[in-house]
Amino acid sequence: MSSRQDYYEILGVPKGASADDIKKAYRRLARQLHPDVNRHDETAEENFKRINEAYEVLSDPDKRQIYDVYGRDAANGRQASGYGFEGFGDISGFGDIFDMFFGSGTRGGRRGSAEEAGNDLRYDLDLDLEDVLTGVGRTIRVSRLGRCKTCDGSGVKPGTSTADCPQCHGAGRVRRSQQTILGSFSTVTTCSACGGRGRIIKDPCADCGGHGRSRQTTELTVRIPAGVESGVSVRLRGEGDAGPRAGPSGDLYVVTHVKPHKVFERRGNDLICEIPITFAQAALGDTIEVPCLDGAEKLHIPEGTQTGAAFKLRSKGLPDINTGTRGDQHVIVRVYTPTKLNDEQKKLLRELGENAGDGKSFFEKLWGR
Repeated sequence: MSSRQDYYEILGVPKGASADDIKKAYRRLARQLHPDVNRHDETAEENFKRINEAYEVLSDPDKRQIYDVYGRDAANGRQASGYGFEGFGDISGFGDIFDMFFGSGTRGGRRGSAEEAGNDLRYDLDLDLEDVLTGVGRTIRVSRLGRCKTCDGSGVKPGTSTADCPQCHGAGRVRRSQQTILGSFSTVTTCSACGGRGRIIKDPCADCGGHGRSRQTTELTVRIPAGVESGVSVRLRGEGDAGPRAGPSGDLYVVTHVKPHKVFERRGNDLICEIPITFAQAALGDTIEVPCLDGAEKLHIPEGTQTGAAFKLRSKGLPDINTGTRGDQHVIVRVYTPTKLNDEQKKLLRELGENAGDGKSFFEKLWGR
């Protein structure tokens, strides 16, 4: 095999081969070309190294992309003219190569992990039905981890600065290589010393202990829209816990809970209520006042109304949270039976009962007698 042979040719796969095809080709060649299998072939060890080198690049999507564009030296992190590495000196790992090509780190290829965001928080807010009718603005008090005011969230003692992590040298990750019978394999893990940040704090802030956050109680104003139901959450962006070491803040979710009403029952955007009327009102008819969430309304009760009859007050319910269109209010009348009557009232009711209908009893009507 030529020392400058194309990696795809070394593995015997086309340039557009899938990752699975590349893996299968490598395993097949590894079994064929392993030095233990070809002890009498002086080129076996060199050939085996070549397929390992080819597989290490082509099995890594990022290295493969660099190889396809810039060639072998760029993919293996070696300085070579024509690939944009002049003046940068020795490059020790793929992570640094990637940084230089795509600008994701500082000069020299150093980069830490992305900033860690703070936690989202939840606040449960109780509402009255009257609040649902109009919508409401509420001021709430939230206990959360806020950015330290002394160090502005950096965690560093004022007047000092962070330093490169001595374990990863500012990269935020550590590369480890292991020799196996199939060749050398490398793994990259997050640096345990700095948590992937690439920087450490030598002089932590005295107020937050280097965490960049402290427990704070804050007053916030939240606007609850009209028509809201229990379980709806209103999101306040950036009002959750602050992120560690000046990281972005999480969000605050205000979850609504509509309390039961002593008069009205809610069914979607409609309201249900029961109103007592007297026997005389049910029999003779009347106009009564019915309570609504936004005032009283007059309702005509026709004569002969039976207990349990329902009447509708249009557009006196709750607004739809999306359209604002109000539902209806349903009024159910219950004929009130008095429990204490004087002698005169009893006499009048007996006379009424004797003169009601055609004089036949209920059972006479039932059996047709």
